[in-house]
Amino acid sequence: MAQFLHTIYHWFEKNKRDLPWRRTNDPYKIWISEIILQQTQVKQGIEYYSRFISRFPDIFKLARSPEDEVLKMWQGLGYYSRARNLHHSAKIIVNNYNGQFPSDYEKIISLKGIGEYTAAAIASITFNLPYAAVDGNVSRFLARYFNYEIPVDTSEGKSGINKIANEILDKANPGMHNQAVMEFGALQCTSINPSCTECPVGGSCLAFHNDLVRELPLKTKRPKQKNRYFNYFLFESGNKILMQKREGNDIWKNLWQLPLIETESDTEIGELLQSPSFSGFTGRDNIGLVKVEKRVIHILSHQKIIARFIRINISEFKNLPSEIIPVNKKDIHKLAVPKLIENFLTESGIIN
Repeated sequence: MAQFLHTIYHWFEKNKRDLPWRRTNDPYKIWISEIILQQTQVKQGIEYYSRFISRFPDIFKLARSPEDEVLKMWQGLGYYSRARNLHHSAKIIVNNYNGQFPSDYEKIISLKGIGEYTAAAIASITFNLPYAAVDGNVSRFLARYFNYEIPVDTSEGKSGINKIANEILDKANPGMHNQAVMEFGALQCTSINPSCTECPVGGSCLAFHNDLVRELPLKTKRPKQKNRYFNYFLFESGNKILMQKREGNDIWKNLWQLPLIETESDTEIGELLQSPSFSGFTGRDNIGLVKVEKRVIHILSHQKIIARFIRINISEFKNLPSEIIPVNKKDIHKLAVPKLIENFLTESGIIN
């Protein structure tokens, strides 16, 4: 095992990427990077990380900023609960720990939005605490190398991989170890077409010798993707349009969108315009030209959004419900909106 780890560390020194969060030991910045990278490719993550740190250079600035501003900086990354959890936890750290990021693993993992992997990464990289950080790259690499044949997305499989990861952890230098193993999985032991014949530990990799690289790691079947039908209404009156804030425990919570009617299936425009939900937006007596835009398919992890945009001229905004507000077109760019809405408003010439 010592030779195995020595080989991985040597590979890491020669091949590691120069990433901005690797140039600091600031737990705040490491935390931001880890949250961004939970569901984001590194190339895209670098851009967002730089913008986020520029706007919120320390935990006090993040904690004291309004949520709308945090969500706006997150716009386009998706999984917006990450941004809301960051904001929530920043307030906790400022209020409960005087702005000092906790250096205890249990306190770190107690923060909202931080799970076992993120807590281990922060604890090991910034505080040199001996916790193995197991992300998807590490799980894949270890499952192949040790020929681990329990599905890694089950409780038993995850527990087993974590046990292996902690057994091989270099407790004297856990931060470097974790980064080396993660990087090896990300760049060398890739999910598709790994370079096994050029792998420095291929000689001792059990999956390679047993011709199981393509099969491992094992996973259970993915849940079926759910179809959702979103009917958005672009109400225009002069230089203003109507916007509404998403609420409830659903995707894009607290982001702004066009007034929406969600239906269980594809629905005729006439039926939508006659529905009580539609009349609840502005009434029907001052409606002008109605134009139906093309459908747009927006894919999320377990959902397929089938969106349709209906563009409506309206003479005057009146009797609006409390959750819907008129917004000047020149101010739309200040609001945090889902990428789906941003794309449509840009293509429609509403925002530049």
